[in-house]
Amino acid sequence: MKVLNVKGPIISNDSKWIYDLFDMDSTAPKDILNELDGQDIQLDINSNGGLVTAGNEIYSALLAYQGKVTVNVVGMAASAASIIAMAGNVVRMSPVAQIMIHNVSAVGEGDYHDMDDMSSMLQLMNDSLSNAYTAKTGMTKDDVLALMDKTTFLTAEQAVENGFADEIIQADNNLQLVASIDTFIPDKLINAFKELKQENEELKKPHATINIDAEAIADSIMKKIEAQKEEPTVQNGFSRFLF
Repeated sequence: MKVLNVKGPIISNDSKWIYDLFDMDSTAPKDILNELDGQDIQLDINSNGGLVTAGNEIYSALLAYQGKVTVNVVGMAASAASIIAMAGNVVRMSPVAQIMIHNVSAVGEGDYHDMDDMSSMLQLMNDSLSNAYTAKTGMTKDDVLALMDKTTFLTAEQAVENGFADEIIQADNNLQLVASIDTFIPDKLINAFKELKQENEELKKPHATINIDAEAIADSIMKKIEAQKEEPTVQNGFSRFLF
């Protein structure tokens, strides 16, 4: 079974390069669609969502896919990522994972006619997206829209209870998930590499040349020793006092 990841923000194909440039997690439609070769897939999701259109494209492709799609929500499946999760033939939740659904949002400008148009468009998009949830859960559209309207977070148990997921991942079938987590670089190792990097940068910097006159230093030391020999010693029960 091929394992694919939906991690980081859901973005457009055109924006993918900038995330890759900074080595940041992200998921564009091409990341998933280019991997759909007919075999069964496991889709591990940990994303707070992103572009509606990009999420819809991934959802639609997975929904029409001939192979079996097993979705593992391993962290968060929020907003557009929750839509993608609904395409799974089987949706499984980590015990600590969550699903979040809410209304579509946008930033716009213009007069009140433009704002009215935007409001209508957003409500239309909410209505369209609710179809993905109703198809998976069997809930009525009104009930789903009510959950979206108040922004709803679902625990693993609540997701299964309400039909957004089919099962909770158990310890005995979570080996692949654990292996994935183990690949995370420990903080101690990161800090050690930072120190090595800083030391390497210091070595590259030009350093001042220090000329040491060994004879002058030796002569100065001998003079101090001779001076100490000439200091008077107080004869009493204590060592000499230094002032």
